[in-house]
Amino acid sequence: MESPAVTRFIDASFWGGRRVLLTGHSGFKGSWLTLWLHRMGAVVTGISLPPATTPALFTDAGIVTLCHSHFCDIRDAAALAERVRAARPEIVLHLAAQPLVRASYQDPCATFASNVMGTVHVLDALRGLADVRVAVMVTTDKVYRDGAVLRPYREDDALGGYDPYSASKAACEIVIASYRDAFLAAQGVAVASARAGNVIGGGDWAQDRLIPDAVRAWYAGEPLIVRRPQAVRPWQHVLEPLSGYLRLAQKLYQESALSGGYNFGPKEGDVVTVRDVVELARNAYGKGEVHYRDGHEGPHESGWLALETGKVRDLLGIMPVWPLTEAITRTMAWYRARLEGGDARQLCLADIVDFELGASTGASVLEKTVAGA
Repeated sequence: MESPAVTRFIDASFWGGRRVLLTGHSGFKGSWLTLWLHRMGAVVTGISLPPATTPALFTDAGIVTLCHSHFCDIRDAAALAERVRAARPEIVLHLAAQPLVRASYQDPCATFASNVMGTVHVLDALRGLADVRVAVMVTTDKVYRDGAVLRPYREDDALGGYDPYSASKAACEIVIASYRDAFLAAQGVAVASARAGNVIGGGDWAQDRLIPDAVRAWYAGEPLIVRRPQAVRPWQHVLEPLSGYLRLAQKLYQESALSGGYNFGPKEGDVVTVRDVVELARNAYGKGEVHYRDGHEGPHESGWLALETGKVRDLLGIMPVWPLTEAITRTMAWYRARLEGGDARQLCLADIVDFELGASTGASVLEKTVAGA
């Protein structure tokens, strides 16, 4: 599939031949982003641990063939710095992390080491590099102090974190600001943090994530167990924040004064409960049993989370492309097609093309791809 010259938010010609360092390229979001960057002609160097799941989108979609792929632990400062220097990046997109709340309770030390010190090592590796111009450091929507405000969180709200994952990412925000102000701004590097809401999309096989857990259970003919059905989150298709990261990087390359923190989330109406998402997913999948718990099972997690996204709208010109119903319909169609033998890379590319065109499932490339699978 040929890449268009200009998407709704992203100038593909900007990325053609651009040297991009992407950490976390073997993960769910990283695999989608590598595929999209390759489609636009970027020269991608990926640094991450090997895929953490089986199956994994990185493997299924052959992502290793689309980039210069290196398995390197970002906790190893010397090895990471060597890889970064060899890549000579112009733009850095840092996604590598321990991304799961429940896993952070099981091994908090590893979570802080990966998320905080890993971020330190990435930023420190950029000091003194001649070609680097932009670093977009991805954190999370969970960086804000839980319950500090009774409205969607804005970028200037207080940082915090009850669980180790959230706390580690809030600490990353302080690290990012320090390296930007103390070192990288004077070097001519524009540094921003990107705080994205809950993402869904085909190819996520992580444990303790709602949609992957649902697909596994329903495909096996088993019930999905939902611990906190009334928890509220800002849900969005994975291509929404990824397009935001790309747009942010472009703008920073042109206007370094835009450095800072940015929220990426859905429209207010798509901030809904876990139960709402499960019921939409079950309808889209066509079957599935669900057992809802009372919300008291497992360790503490925030019960309500929403993001104010006026900053990305006003400064970056970003508006959500797909509403929640579209995102869930596409996600479940991706999984159905993949489980029936469809090609993972082509399924992802079909979604990317439709996203670039702003297409809905009523007349989508995805439907044509599924039909031909």
